[in-house]
Amino acid sequence: MCRSDAPSPALMSPQMSPPAIRPLRALSLPYFIPRNSRGALPVYSDIRNGRTRYLISVRNIQGDTNALANDLAKDLFVPGSPEAQRIKVQIIRSKHLLLAGGRWKHNIVHWLADKGF
Repeated sequence: MCRSDAPSPALMSPQMSPPAIRPLRALSLPYFIPRNSRGALPVYSDIRNGRTRYLISVRNIQGDTNALANDLAKDLFVPGSPEAQRIKVQIIRSKHLLLAGGRWKHNIVHWLADKGF
């Protein structure tokens, strides 16, 4: 009998699936956003001031944070739309972005996923 180090397909659980390959678009960008330990993008929402201030933070950015901030402000919404005029992007500690002006967490997650992260 020959024993293999790899588990048989019958014993593999959904968590043990092979890692996904990133598209070339994400490799050509000057920034990279690694996923957290649970496999999700590090985009978090923070509600303050009695639910009147809604902040979104993107954490653990590697590379050029300014390029990501410019791309988000430019590409997330149609130029000239009310959402594009309200969005405010702030860089914190050169590894985090803080976005204010609306409830756009899901839009940002979808935008990052479309970029290949």
